[in-house]
Amino acid sequence: MTVEILTFGCRLNAYESEAIKCRAGEAQLRDCVVVNTCAVTAEAVRQSRQAIRRLKRENPGRRIIVTGCAAQTEPETYAAMAEVDAVLGNREKLSAQSYADFGSGLAERVRVNDIMSVRETASQMLDHFDGRTRAFLQVQNGCDHRCTFCVIPFGRGNSRSVPMGAVVSEARRLSENGFAEIVLTGVDLTSYGADLPGKPGLGALVEKLLRLVPQLKRLRLSSIDSIEADAALMRAIAEEERLMPHFHLSAQSGDDMILKRMRRRHARADTIAFCDTVRRYRPEAAFGADLIAGFPTETGAMFENSLKLVDDAGLSRLHVFPYSPRRGTAAARMPQLPRALVKERAAQLRAKGEKARDRHLDAMKGSRQIVLTEKKGIGRTPCFASVTFDQTVPPGALMPFTITGRSGDHLTGIMQ
Repeated sequence: MTVEILTFGCRLNAYESEAIKCRAGEAQLRDCVVVNTCAVTAEAVRQSRQAIRRLKRENPGRRIIVTGCAAQTEPETYAAMAEVDAVLGNREKLSAQSYADFGSGLAERVRVNDIMSVRETASQMLDHFDGRTRAFLQVQNGCDHRCTFCVIPFGRGNSRSVPMGAVVSEARRLSENGFAEIVLTGVDLTSYGADLPGKPGLGALVEKLLRLVPQLKRLRLSSIDSIEADAALMRAIAEEERLMPHFHLSAQSGDDMILKRMRRRHARADTIAFCDTVRRYRPEAAFGADLIAGFPTETGAMFENSLKLVDDAGLSRLHVFPYSPRRGTAAARMPQLPRALVKERAAQLRAKGEKARDRHLDAMKGSRQIVLTEKKGIGRTPCFASVTFDQTVPPGALMPFTITGRSGDHLTGIMQ
């Protein structure tokens, strides 16, 4: 039986799960489940533990390896679970030797080293992504910032970038393998290049990719920190039609005092200004954002500023996180709000986001969109809206559609 990968969390984790599958295959590991965890919230940790228990109940004979950010930041949590056979850190999970040692019985049960000692991030040279028509490409890992709510730097280490040449080579290989769209991923994507010779930025990387890989039809960015968007990136947004007009922002709050207490590097006005500027360059652009509800000390008026940010910045896709205290972070020591209030505010933000999404989708009715088909009857527009259709179209095709309407959280369309 082959290795099964269960992935929690971000697109970078999804990318690394493909690498884990390759490295485990190289080690000829069999009959095993690798759980690639997320540490961003306490709920993510709880869900991974629940899944591990379920996996063991359903198949007691299969061995379970736990890795990922939660395994890195709290290995003792998973080591204490009788269902878990091994715990690997974020560095160790990408090594074929880790799986070879586990398969031979030579590995220690917990292999989690100091992530802060890692100085480089290598390209994983992935040629395929099972069941996907778009490919992820990791260009950066780690984070040098220390936001007061965030445990991720302790799971990922300091910021480090994949050299440009390796990124271009992998993008070229993925395009030649039939992927029409590539998504650049990283923990702090807009910090790309600060550790490389000459300090090239994300904008320079985007320009180089689009110039040197002409067969690449679509390039998309995962979550970005808009305050770090350099002049080259803004130029690419304005001039490069192959750079998709969907931008997901690490906004976190719409209130300036909360942003200061989060130790963010932007103000409320910066988020609005970025969206306004991009919209001038690309009127069809769509914007998403991560927003935290119920951060410590957040008053009702402060929360209202986050609600109003949805309209003021023109956001149409929200990832809402109820604030979750994470061990070792400064925010965990701040005065906490009642959990019921945190959940209530998160629900309000989600409801606000759903209304904004519906308005955005309704406004697209009658438009012509080039849709990347993903699987039977489903595809994505350039601004990442989901489209359903009745015609038979092979996965991975870029086809013109007329948008006929909206059904729930997706568009309906007919191929021209």
